[in-house]
Amino acid sequence: MRKLTALATCAALLVATSAWAGVWKEAHPLKAAAGSKAESHLTEGMEHYEMGHWDVAKKHFTAGEQADPQSAEAHYDLALALDKTGDHSGATTHFQKAHDLGKANAAIHDSEILKKHLKM
Repeated sequence: MRKLTALATCAALLVATSAWAGVWKEAHPLKAAAGSKAESHLTEGMEHYEMGHWDVAKKHFTAGEQADPQSAEAHYDLALALDKTGDHSGATTHFQKAHDLGKANAAIHDSEILKKHLKM
């Protein structure tokens, strides 16, 4: 009986975890548009971001944003790094710029973290 109860509990936990999997989806940096002056900076930053090197990623994303201030992806990526390093005010500022500049980018407009920062 105990085995059956334990199995039922595990099954229930698995179902509950699967149902919530989409809610806890981690946001990832975006590649720069082809030909953008931010492209190499964002590529380098993405590698560090995925390794959890938030401060190093932030430096690369900042360089990308400075190289191409009109890059929605550069602002978005910088906002992600700022959020990870605890600068939520700075993240909100760059999420807003990404939102304004990236009207055609569904990945930006569908981003849950962006929506949370912009209270959408």
